[in-house]
Amino acid sequence: MFSKVLVANRGEIAVRINQTLRALGIAPVAVYSDPDAGAPHVNTAEQSVPLSGNTAEETYLNIPKIVQAARACGANAIHPGYGFLSENPDFARACQEAQLTFIGPTPESMEALGDKLHSKEIALGAGVPVVPSSPVCLPGDSESGEFVELWGFPLLVKAAAGGGGRGMRLVYRRQELDVAMESASREAQAAFGDGRVFLERYIANPRHVEIQVLADKLGHTIHLGERECSIQRRHQKLIEETPSPALTPELRDRTGAAAIAVARGAGYVNAGTVEFLLDPQNGEFYFLEMNARLQVEHPITEAVLWIGHGGVAECRIYAEDPYNDFVPSAGRLLRWQPPSGPGLRLDSGVVQGQEVSIYYDPMLAKLIAWAPNRDLSLRRMEVALSQFLALGVVTNIPLLRAVVKNPQFQRGEYDTGFLEWNPAVTSPAISDETRTMVRAVAAWASRQPSGPASPTVGTDGQANVNPWQSAGERRLP
Repeated sequence: MFSKVLVANRGEIAVRINQTLRALGIAPVAVYSDPDAGAPHVNTAEQSVPLSGNTAEETYLNIPKIVQAARACGANAIHPGYGFLSENPDFARACQEAQLTFIGPTPESMEALGDKLHSKEIALGAGVPVVPSSPVCLPGDSESGEFVELWGFPLLVKAAAGGGGRGMRLVYRRQELDVAMESASREAQAAFGDGRVFLERYIANPRHVEIQVLADKLGHTIHLGERECSIQRRHQKLIEETPSPALTPELRDRTGAAAIAVARGAGYVNAGTVEFLLDPQNGEFYFLEMNARLQVEHPITEAVLWIGHGGVAECRIYAEDPYNDFVPSAGRLLRWQPPSGPGLRLDSGVVQGQEVSIYYDPMLAKLIAWAPNRDLSLRRMEVALSQFLALGVVTNIPLLRAVVKNPQFQRGEYDTGFLEWNPAVTSPAISDETRTMVRAVAAWASRQPSGPASPTVGTDGQANVNPWQSAGERRLP
C-alpha cells in the first residue's frame, strides 16, 4: 500500500480523492496553480506543492512539473482524476520512468482507446457494432467527399483524440464542412495536442448510455450497470441518471456484455467507461468510445450499488449562463449554500468567498440524489435545486431545475436533443432586467465594496462597462 499519493488535479474530484486517501490511511498531496492557492483541494490535502503559473498548460497539464513535484514530496504514486492528464499515455510513461505508480490504465490501453478510430477497430474486433465513420480527414480532402455522398447531411466532424465534446461539430450543409473541420481541428489541437479529425454518420436524436467497467490484471472484467447521459449541451453532459429509463432488461444485458467485450479486446485494466448511442429508429446500440479514466458521473453508480437498489440522478452545477449560449461566468462566490437532506450528496470543489477562475472548466460541483425509486429521486433533486443558493457568478441551476421538472423528462422520454427541441426549458423564467436586479441585490447583500466599473469585452468586440463587476461577475466572450 502507498504511504503518500500526489493528486494531479483540482476541483471536486481532487477533494474526493483526498478524502478517500485519508480514509485509507494514505497521505494525499495536492498541486495547485497560482489562482488555486487556498482552494478546497489544497486545504483537504496533508501537503501541497505549488505549480507556478495560471493556465492549465503552465500547471495541471505540465508533465515535468507534476512529476518533479511528486518526487520532491516523496510520493509513491500519482492519481490523475479525470480530465487534464488522466488519459495521457506520455504522462503515464513519465510516471513509470520516475518510478511512480500511475493509478490508472496502462499507457498502451490509453493509446489504443484514446484514438477514437482505433477504438472503433477494437470494438468491431470484439463483435460490437460501431457508428460508421471515415478515416482521418483534412479540409478539402477528396475522400471526405465520398463519405458526404454516402451519408448526406447532417453529419458530425469529430476529433480523433480527447473527449468532452471538444473538437466536435455538427454540419448541415456542404459549404460549412471545411470551416467546421478547420475549427474542430484547432480546438482539438489546443485541448489535446492532436488536431486530427474524421467524419461520422449522424444519428438523429439518440440516447447516450454508458457502462461502467472494472478490470484487474488477472483477466477478470465486470460491469457495474449503466448510466443515462442524454441531457447535454454542446455534447457535454449536464444530468445523468441510473438506471436508464431507455433500457429493457434484454438491452441492458446486451450493452453490458458489449462493454465487457470492448474492455477485454483492449486488454484494459482499471476502472473505465464504455459509451454507446441508442438509435431510436431501430432500437439498436452502437459503440461510441471508451474512456480510460474515472468519469465525472461515477457517483451515481457508487450510490445505487452502495444501497443495492433505487434510482439516482446527478446534476452538474456550472458557472455559466444557460440563457446566454452557456457563456462561462467568473468571479467571487459571494454566497455558496448547498442543500442537504436524506439521499443527497454534494461533491464540491469550491467554498464561499472563493474566486471562480477563467482558466479552467466552469464546473463547480455535482449534486447527487438517491431514492428508493426514480420518481422520488427526481423529486428530491428538484427540491434540492430549489434550495441551492449560489450568488456572485451566474449558474445553470435554473436550467437544471427546469429539466428535472419537465413532464417529458420525468416520463423518461428524452434524448441528446432534449434542450434543442424544448424551448420552454431553455427560456429564462424571469426577464433579463429582473436577473440584473437580482445580481445587484446580491452584491448589496454581500456588503462588498462598490469599486469602479470595469471594462469588459462584448460580443461585438467593443469594450463595455459591466455595472455589476463589484458583484464578482465577469463574462467571457
